[in-house]
Amino acid sequence: MATHQSPITQFNRLIKYVLDRLFAALALVVFSPFIVFVAIAIYLRMGRPIVFTQARPGKDGHIFTFYKFRTMTDDRDADGNLLPDVQRITAIGKFLRQTSLDELPQLWNVLKGDMSFVGPRPLLVEYLERYSPEQARRHDVMPGITGWAQINGRNSISWSEKFKLDVWYVDNWSLWLDLKILFLTIWKVVKKDGINQSAQDTMEKFMGN
Repeated sequence: MATHQSPITQFNRLIKYVLDRLFAALALVVFSPFIVFVAIAIYLRMGRPIVFTQARPGKDGHIFTFYKFRTMTDDRDADGNLLPDVQRITAIGKFLRQTSLDELPQLWNVLKGDMSFVGPRPLLVEYLERYSPEQARRHDVMPGITGWAQINGRNSISWSEKFKLDVWYVDNWSLWLDLKILFLTIWKVVKKDGINQSAQDTMEKFMGN
């Protein structure tokens, strides 16, 4: 089997790590009014909890607590089962997803060192045992708030395509690539290009190859 040499040296990892934490701290200060406003709006519409938390795998598969603004209610059917996403998402939830404001709490993940601004998106823990060895390479780097797959299709592409893009990022990383991804992410959010406008903003679960 061919080995893969990551372009991310220990020095580059340190630079990326320091820049991530520095800009996460600045962003939390700059966006604090938006964070407070969104938190109040969620509380008034849905109550607590305001922030959705979930265990997610990070670099090398290490598990961390992932944060995101809550966008759905906990409404259930007569048997106690959660209703489909399309029935639970609220008007403010749709707005938060379409504007990506629901991702703001992940700035805390970046500040803590769990995540980076740019990298493969952290997915579900249950997927870890379903990846092929090649797909599992997406965990060779820190997960990100945005990534190469997010600006090249997001939820409109298949799992296979998404993982190929994630691994491509691992093999071609540079600070310039991160800057390009950040710029294109902001541009797509402003234009609402590639943002799923439907109420159900989630993909089917990845069940393996």
